Amino acid sequence: MPSEFELIARHFTRPVCHTVLGVGDDAAIVRPASGMDLVVTTDMLVAGTHFLPDADPEALGWKALAVNLSDLAAMGAQPRWAVVAAALPEADEAWIGAFARGFFACAEAFDVDVIGGDTTRGPLNLAPTVFGEVPRGQALTRAGARAGDDLWVSGTPGLAALGLNHRLGKVSLPDTAAARCLAALDRPQPRVGLGLALRGLATAAIDVSDGLLADIGHVLECSALAADVALDLLPRAALETGAPAELARQCLLGGGDDYELAFSAPPGRRDEIDALGARLGLPLTRIGALRAGPVAELVLRDAAGRPLPPAQHGFDHFA
Repeated sequence: MPSEFELIARHFTRPVCHTVLGVGDDAAIVRPASGMDLVVTTDMLVAGTHFLPDADPEALGWKALAVNLSDLAAMGAQPRWAVVAAALPEADEAWIGAFARGFFACAEAFDVDVIGGDTTRGPLNLAPTVFGEVPRGQALTRAGARAGDDLWVSGTPGLAALGLNHRLGKVSLPDTAAARCLAALDRPQPRVGLGLALRGLATAAIDVSDGLLADIGHVLECSALAADVALDLLPRAALETGAPAELARQCLLGGGDDYELAFSAPPGRRDEIDALGARLGLPLTRIGALRAGPVAELVLRDAAGRPLPPAQHGFDHFA
């Protein structure tokens, strides 16, 4: 059986492009470019909580990095470096090799150097940490939204949650819809290009990981605002999968695992945002507006503007 160090050398040691010193020493050395702030995030994935224990390891490798890159995208940061700590039940080289292929495929797609990490025996747990750069003072945060701003979301929220329901046998989706939803669940696409383009355009942003309404609520809390969201303006992809209407609505509003970006911007920037979506080939949908009011009050409204009953807002690890 290969040792820990042999596994690291075989599967996690690759050439680097943006790094002074990478894998092989006690620590890596990086050098942010002049005038840049360093942005750091870590997002843990635990078997049985964030993924099924029998998940495909190559898809899991992609996802483990992608969900962390999504956090950098929400900050308007350019990803540069990643480290990954992993607890593994055993030194299964086939599983580790497939995981590494997925992880490095995502790293290559987003120009990220993998510069270190750690492995140990234990319950399956993956904890990447990623580092990015943003021009000094230009990071997007949750606290910059203003009353009167439009509220936007990228992509097609709700599909990943429907994919999980399909995989668990709670719903049976038609083949084409199932393939699309499972792809959204297994291989999320972090909206890095969108995040970079939103610098100076959006006033606040967040990545949608725990559910659309829940994550919008975090922006409202940090910006001390309220919001109205129009149900009929929300992206309809989840509602057109053939899933039962109520389940599809729950997944759209609170399903989580989307890794889209929700963001606010002044109404006068609508044409620029529409043009940005066209340039990126990514749907950007205006779904509501921010207003003064009780902090974090989020009202979902029907087509006539009437408030709807509170919806399931999202995922909480300790609820």
